[in-house]
Amino acid sequence: MSMKGVYVLVIEVSESVDLVIGSLGRIRFLRGLYAYVGSAQNGLEKRIERHLSDDKKVFWHIDYLLDCAKVVKVFYMEEPKSFECATAQMLCETAQEVAGFGCSDCRCGAHLFRIKGIETVMKLGMEEFCTHGKAI
Repeated sequence: MSMKGVYVLVIEVSESVDLVIGSLGRIRFLRGLYAYVGSAQNGLEKRIERHLSDDKKVFWHIDYLLDCAKVVKVFYMEEPKSFECATAQMLCETAQEVAGFGCSDCRCGAHLFRIKGIETVMKLGMEEFCTHGKAI
């Protein structure tokens, strides 16, 4: 049986870049770390593996960013979809949101945040996601 839950991708943008993100338009991503909050209610592992893959069609806002950035860690928790927005709200308290990013299906201000360090995400109490027995 596949897992259902909420995940956070920790993403490194190695050089500042301007990207056109679908209907959001042009967004400037400064060099640094970002945390993206998502959920998968039918196959958490597959969703995360899709984000880690280089061979995918651009579908979600995050796909645009992942074309030029690297996922350095993934954390997850087996929780209902509502925990996705709760997690975004927690990050909003300590991190800088990228307005409108990744939240077209809810009322949150954002699901992508610029973070000072990975500790920001580790404080959420999620488990580290491993693929093939190894942490990312």
